[in-house]
Amino acid sequence: MYVVIMGCGRVGASLADALSRLDHEVAIIDRDPEAFRRLDPAFGGRTVVGMGFDRDILVEAGIERADAFAAISSGDNSNIISARVARETFGVQRVVARIYDAKRAAVYERLGIPTVATVPWSTDRFLGSLTQDSELAKWRDPSGTVAVTALALHEGWVGRPLTELERTTGARVAFVIRFGEGILPGPRTVVQADDQVYVAAVSGTVAEAVALAAAPPPEDQ
Repeated sequence: MYVVIMGCGRVGASLADALSRLDHEVAIIDRDPEAFRRLDPAFGGRTVVGMGFDRDILVEAGIERADAFAAISSGDNSNIISARVARETFGVQRVVARIYDAKRAAVYERLGIPTVATVPWSTDRFLGSLTQDSELAKWRDPSGTVAVTALALHEGWVGRPLTELERTTGARVAFVIRFGEGILPGPRTVVQADDQVYVAAVSGTVAEAVALAAAPPPEDQ
């Protein structure tokens, strides 16, 4: 996908880095050029300085060919204006906005613009919304810091050690359902066909772990 992001704060930078690592094309907009310092040095996308609801800035960022748009600045008004411009003027189908005011968020949901509140798992929710994934986590701890989710593994992982899967996804394998029974894996446990693998991951990395597990192991790509 080609994704345009407005706002390079902590969540915006995290989302941009995650999408870039998953080989999506990304352009990120912020009015403060210093904000781009939050991006990983390996970030391979574009950075555009300006106001994200300015049509000329959006065009410079490539909105006319964008598959998705995320408005993640610190202001509700800026986010919703830019989201509506992306949807209504440029016809972007996948649009999501960060809204701080819960009452206003409900209004914009009725307008067909998904919103994400300021919760610890914002990055996961944005990534899931942009890629049209459903809620990924099966369980979260009360603070929202750690989540447990199931992985849909690419067939290339069969026969590979679960420790290799952990290194690739950055998640910890919690348990495996094999032949209808739960097992706690050891350091030598390998993936078998039809395994249901559940992992624990830090919020903000869950959606990326799911995507990496669904792709071939790195050396097979």
